[in-house]
Amino acid sequence: MDAEHFDWNRTLREQWEFHWNHQIRDRLAGLTDDEYFWSPVPDAWNVRPRGTSTAPVQAGAGDFTIDYGFPPPDPAPFTTIAWRLGHVIVGVLAARNAAHFGAPAASYEKWEYAGDAATALDQLETQLDIWTTGVRGLSDAALRTPIGDKEPYPDLPVADLVLHINRELIHHLSEVSLLRDLYLHANGTR
Repeated sequence: MDAEHFDWNRTLREQWEFHWNHQIRDRLAGLTDDEYFWSPVPDAWNVRPRGTSTAPVQAGAGDFTIDYGFPPPDPAPFTTIAWRLGHVIVGVLAARNAAHFGAPAASYEKWEYAGDAATALDQLETQLDIWTTGVRGLSDAALRTPIGDKEPYPDLPVADLVLHINRELIHHLSEVSLLRDLYLHANGTR
């Protein structure tokens, strides 16, 4: 197949979709609330009931907030499954869905963070569906178009953003899988 007729959109989507369908989705199935909030180390950043955090910043619009700090502390605090899912749902997906695919505005400060694992997984699925549907609708010309001022590197093509989001999803959701393994081995149960 020559480059002129190559389906770049399919190739970009399949990088993420293969990982999701053959590795991550099954690894998230059955996530319990205990795993979701579990902190293997003291003072890990988490998602917590409003007013219970000691982090420099507690962001969120609902009954739960996500721990944060600006500028981020050095070294960065360890983060729980709840925190990592919150980051993926809001910072990686929902904010991008709003900026690029017409979804409602989203930010760490205005998000209603999930107070349980099932709700977090529902939020993740919703944001993933919006993202993948949006990406699926991009033509080759759109993938080559500069991202614009909605992102930190406005001159890069949209395809670079898709690759960046793929990396973020694979990276953070693999961390969630590892934390589930650690929880199982540390607690002897799932």
